[in-house]
Order: sequence, then structure tokens, then C-alpha cells
Amino acid sequence: MRALVIQHDHVTDPGPVGARLVERGYDLTVVTVVPEDRHHAPDVTFDFPAADRWDLVVSLGAPWSVYDERAVGPWLPGELALLRKAHHLGVPVLGVCFGAQALTTALGGSVEASPSAEIGWAEVDTDDPSLIGPGPWFQWHYDRCILPPGAKELARNAVCPQAFRVGRSLGVQFHPEITAATVGLYLENGGTEQCLENGVDPAALLARTRELETVAGENAYRLVDAFLEQVAGAEG
Repeated sequence: MRALVIQHDHVTDPGPVGARLVERGYDLTVVTVVPEDRHHAPDVTFDFPAADRWDLVVSLGAPWSVYDERAVGPWLPGELALLRKAHHLGVPVLGVCFGAQALTTALGGSVEASPSAEIGWAEVDTDDPSLIGPGPWFQWHYDRCILPPGAKELARNAVCPQAFRVGRSLGVQFHPEITAATVGLYLENGGTEQCLENGVDPAALLARTRELETVAGENAYRLVDAFLEQVAGAEG
């Protein structure tokens, strides 16, 4: 089975989500949209592969906003077209943070600025713990989804929808793929300043991530299993 993983920048990798997909028999092809030397100028061009080549698509997080076309540049429409086509072909999509926002946009929803940033570990209110566990889940975002027509909200908190399902596709606002190494890279690439601006102690955030890394990995594995069995494996 072939899985396309869209890694938008050099910082965010599929982590335990990717590891679990491999264990479940998927051959991962990871593509990086914005190279490291363009991290602060992401308006690059990128040709996305055709949707019908894959059995699964995963769209990961990114430090930009889906609606900030001036910053993101010319590659975003190509990704939206890929996600839209995959969904309509019945190819399951897992969207994570920016990926969930891109999935929302591709399917007719929208994205707006959240009333407040979320940076750190938090539990979510879930309607189906067998699919979306309460966490704790790692959060780092400034935007929130206005869900597309036909989507079912599965989890939420006071700030925004935290998970939704539409057909065989699933979007999560949190980061199940997170590791301490990735948080360290976030902090090195502008995240320290973002934490301080939002009243978050970056050293404490990294320490907490290290404390929770084993639990977070277990949560990620359970989420991937539930996604594959309850969402991706459902009737189209």
C-alpha cells in the first residue's frame, strides 16, 4: 500500500504517525514542499503528484496560514486540488493542523484566525474516545477550521474544533506526530519568540514534551489505528 506524506517544511516530519503507518504495511513517500533555505520565504513552486497514485494521503503541519496566499505563494492551490481529488476518489486523507485546515478549505470550508493561540499540551472534549482520544495532545496553532459541508465534528475545546470527519477523511487540529526533537526544531526556527509572545516558557514546553513523549507516541499509534479501521476502512 502506498501512502503520500506531504511534509510542508524541513521541520515537521511524520514521527510516530509515519512509524505506525509503516508498521501497518504502508510504503511511505515523503515529499517536502518548502526547502530549508526557503523556510522564511515559502512562496516556492511545487508540483504535487496525482491523487490516484496513492492508497492514503497524509498532510502534515506548517508554520503558515492556509488563507495567507501572499506568504504561502503558488503551491497551495496544487495541494488543495490534490486533497480534493483524493477525497472524491475515496482515497483516505489524514490532515494534521495545517493539513486539516487545507483539507477543510479543499472541501468547501474555510479557515480563520483563532480567538487565541494554542501552544502546549492539552486534552480535548471528544464524542468518540475510540477514534479521538482525549489526549493530552500537542497544540501549536493560531487558526481554526470552519468545517466543510457534510463534515462531522468529533472533538473540540474552547478555542476550536479539534477533530472532524468527512467521508473517509479525518482532520485533527492537534499534532499526533510530535516528538521532542521536532519541538526543539520548532523552537530553533522562530518558535522560542512565538512562545514568549504568548506567555509560554519554551524550556518548560520542551521539558514537558520529553516527559510525555512515550504517552504521546502511544496516543499517536492508537489514533492511526482508529483512523485506518474506522475512517479509512469505512465504505465510501
